Parts: sequence; structure tokens; C-alpha cells
Amino acid sequence: MRAAGIVAAAGSGVRLGADMPKALVPLAGRPLVRWAVDTLLAGGVAEVVVTVPPGQREAFAAALPEGVLLVDGGPTRTASVRAGLAAVSDSSDVVLVHDAARPLTPPDVVARVLAALADGARAVVPVLPVVDTTVAVGPDGLITGALPREQIRRVQTPQGFHRATLVEAYQRLPAHAELPDDAAVVHSARVRVATVAGDERAAKVTVAHDLVLAELQVRG
Repeated sequence: MRAAGIVAAAGSGVRLGADMPKALVPLAGRPLVRWAVDTLLAGGVAEVVVTVPPGQREAFAAALPEGVLLVDGGPTRTASVRAGLAAVSDSSDVVLVHDAARPLTPPDVVARVLAALADGARAVVPVLPVVDTTVAVGPDGLITGALPREQIRRVQTPQGFHRATLVEAYQRLPAHAELPDDAAVVHSARVRVATVAGDERAAKVTVAHDLVLAELQVRG
């Protein structure tokens, strides 16, 4: 089973307060995108495609190892992954989609996703349990009821798919549709999505405070 990885790295970095593309922001001296690519390669992925902001290929090429394919991303995450998927080689049997904003994801998570695909899952995502009480709130700000947290999970990346399954799901998705992640894309095509254990270290870097915590984690 040959695996390809797509790293979604076309974000602007506005919420992070950066004056550069988010994926190029350094963490312990290495750009976030380099951490994400290295994780996929260490976990067993054979080829990597990175979706980048238009006009930024040179900067990304300088930050990444040779052999990584760069393609222009779109205005949304769904559009970017669609562009990355089109660039994956036909020799890959499965595709993992990973966020550059999850730099400290351990390679073990990648390996678990690949193992589930090898065991027959058509789609699989890493998840974590919800530990806090979770409630539904109405438009007036009042609680309408509690949600059963034992049935709720936090979804992480990389998310893995048989290549043909993901390609078909994107072909069926309207051109301008925007869904929260690729599990939602295949779920919209009535594909059952399996889960494996995620990792707290795979936290997403969205705002400046997240980057500070990631720095502390690396130093620790």
C-alpha cells in the first residue's frame, strides 16, 4: 500500500498575528509546514503534496526537503485540498490529508491511520474524547440542553482515505461547496468514517497563544 500526503498550508496567518503565510511561521526554528511534512514522512507516507498560497512557492521550496510537490491552494481549505488531490500520483493507493497548523502531531498517529486503511477502512480520522461538559446554546445565549459527551469526539488530522474514495467524493461535491474537513466530504458521499486514537500533542496552532504553548512543548 503506497501512501501520499497532502498538507493544507495555504492559510494567511491573520489570526496568528503573523506577517507571513501561517505555515511558514517558525516553531523552534523550523516552519510549521516543515514539522507537518516531516511527520508524514516519518509515519510512512511516500510522497507529499503541499498546497501553498499563490505566489509563495519559492519561499515554501526553501523551507521543505527535495521531492515535496508544491501546488497553488485555493481560497478555502476544501478548494486547496481539491487542488492537492489532483496532483497526487496515480501510483498512490491511499491519501492522508494533514493540516500544517498541527505541527507536533506524532508519527504514531500517521501510522495508526495507515494501519486502519490497510485493515480495510475506506476513510479514517484520529479523534480524542471530550472531557468537559458540553451543552447546546440557543440564539438567545441560554442553554437548551446537555449533549452526551460520551458520543462526542474532537477530530484531528491527518485524515486518511482510499484514494479512489476521496477522489469520487470530491467529484460529487459541488464546485463551490465548503465543508469543515475531508471526513465531512466523504461522509456527504455516504462513506462510513472509522476512527483511531488521536494525540493531545496534535493540537492546532490557530492564535498566538497556541504557538506559545507549542514552543513550551518542544522545549519541555
